[in-house]
Amino acid sequence: MNGNGSSSLITLALADGPVQIEHAWVGPTHSAKPLLVFLHEGLGSLAMWKDFPARLCEAAGCRGLVYSRPGYGRSTPRATLERWGVDFMHRQAETVLPALLASLDVQGRYRLFGHSDGGSIALIHAARFPERVAGAIVLAPHILAEEFGLASIREAREAYLHTDLKAKLARYHDDVDSAFWGWNNIWLAPDFKTWELHDLLPSIRCPILAIQGLDDQYGTMAQIEGIAERVPGTSLLKLAGCGHSPHRDQPAALMAAACDFLR
Repeated sequence: MNGNGSSSLITLALADGPVQIEHAWVGPTHSAKPLLVFLHEGLGSLAMWKDFPARLCEAAGCRGLVYSRPGYGRSTPRATLERWGVDFMHRQAETVLPALLASLDVQGRYRLFGHSDGGSIALIHAARFPERVAGAIVLAPHILAEEFGLASIREAREAYLHTDLKAKLARYHDDVDSAFWGWNNIWLAPDFKTWELHDLLPSIRCPILAIQGLDDQYGTMAQIEGIAERVPGTSLLKLAGCGHSPHRDQPAALMAAACDFLR
């Protein structure tokens, strides 16, 4: 992890029991600008961001906090028999993230930078804590479960079982099965097909920049257009030649748009 050193672990005392959270600080040590909190994708981790958070924070002149959610990276793995519920993103947004920020003594308002599931968590958190969130950038966020995206998640399951995908992901997770099956099983659960965030979005009060690739295999433009319909002042960026990960597929375009937004 590029930035101001390697990642550290902090223990959170949650209602379900203690969990350790891997986290790192990046960007300028002293900045008057709001902290930027990075929320990784459904198969991501602190390490999988590589140096993007540090480069963005240096360019934008702000401090950044990057962390791995429980079940990912070096954070406490998901219990072997534990199955995440349909509300798993709400729990991360409403319980885990606030506990982490409190434990790290984060004061005042902050901004969010979320990718995929992390983008959805950012939206939920912004809606639940409008007095704390000063803005949010969301890349390929989900606000509803589309069959288009579920088909790609089924393909990911086959790739995990029959290709080298598991070995590739194991570079970024101490317990790769915890990360993959936690994400894959709940997204493909029958009751997840009705999951959506439409009713929650109007509670968001901060500016939103929603970005999606035109070649995103996990969602159509209905995802970010749905945000714009319900959150006044939302800015949209649709990127050509870009799949589900704008920070990897179109880093220059994303960096420019993100820096403009953060200014």
